[in-house]
Amino acid sequence: MNKLGTAFKFGTIALVLAAIVQCSSSVEKDAEGKIRGVKDVTQDASQVNVQGNTVATRFEVPVGYTRKTYAAGTFGNYLQQLPLKPVGTLTKYYNGEIKDKKVAAAVIDISVGDRDLQQCADAIMRLRAEWLFAEKRYNDIAFDLTNGFNMKYSEWKQGKRLNAACNGWVAGGSVSESHEDFMNYMQKIFSYAGTLSLSKELQNKNIANLEAGDVFIKGGSPGHAVIVVDVAEGNEGKLFLLAQSYMPAQDIEILKNLNNAEMSPWFKANEMGLLKTPEWHFEWSQLKSWP
Repeated sequence: MNKLGTAFKFGTIALVLAAIVQCSSSVEKDAEGKIRGVKDVTQDASQVNVQGNTVATRFEVPVGYTRKTYAAGTFGNYLQQLPLKPVGTLTKYYNGEIKDKKVAAAVIDISVGDRDLQQCADAIMRLRAEWLFAEKRYNDIAFDLTNGFNMKYSEWKQGKRLNAACNGWVAGGSVSESHEDFMNYMQKIFSYAGTLSLSKELQNKNIANLEAGDVFIKGGSPGHAVIVVDVAEGNEGKLFLLAQSYMPAQDIEILKNLNNAEMSPWFKANEMGLLKTPEWHFEWSQLKSWP
C-alpha cells in the first residue's frame, strides 16, 4: 500500500504501524468494531427521490422528522449539497474495480484519484478541505500528520514543500492557488495522515449535540472513520446520514442502514448500544467534531 512506503520516512516503528492500516479489512470481534460479514439490504424506496442529485434532494426524511437547515456557506450546508452520481451507480475502487460489498445507498460525485491514498480519514479531510477551499478560507486548511507536524495549506500555496523528514518546510514549489495544486497538497495529507492523527485533532462531542460535519472515528491500527453528512430532527430524537471511504481507496459512499431497512439510509442517534454501520461498529462516545 502506498501509505506503507511513505510511512517509513517518519523513522519510527510506531508511526509505521499507525500508517499501515487505516481501515483494516481483517476480521475482528464486533466489540472491537469490526463486522464479521456484510449483507445487502436495499433502503426503503419511499425515502429515495431518484431525480435528486444531491444528498438533501436524493433522500427524503422519514415521517415525523424534519431535515435540519444549515446556512449557506457552512460545512453542514456544503455536505447536504454534495453532488451524487445517478441512482444505481456502484462504488468503485481507485483502480476502477467495482466494490463487491453493496453497502452504498448512493455514491458521491467526487474524484477518488488513481492511487490507493484517499481512504477513510482521508476522504473526510478531503471533504473538509474542499469546503474551506471553496470558501477561500485558505488559512484554515491544515491537518496534523501522524508525526504531529501541522501541515498548513497557507504555507504550501506559497511554494513551500515538506522536507524529507516530514517535520518542516523547504523551498522548491511554485506559488499557486489552483485547485490542481491544492489536490497535490491533499495527496501529501493522504500519504502522511490518517485516523490516528485525525482522531487526535478532533474534539469529543456528546451524541445529543450531533450535527452535520461531525465524525465517528476510531484512530489506530485498525481504525476507521465516517462523517455525518445530513441530520433530521423529530420528537424521537435525531436521524443522520453517514458517508465513508474505505480500504483500498474507493468512491465516497452514503451508507445504507443494514439494521433497519425501512429507515435506511438514515441512522438514529441513540445513547444505548453501538452505532452499527455496514463495515464497522462504533461506540457512541467515538463521536467527534472539528475544533
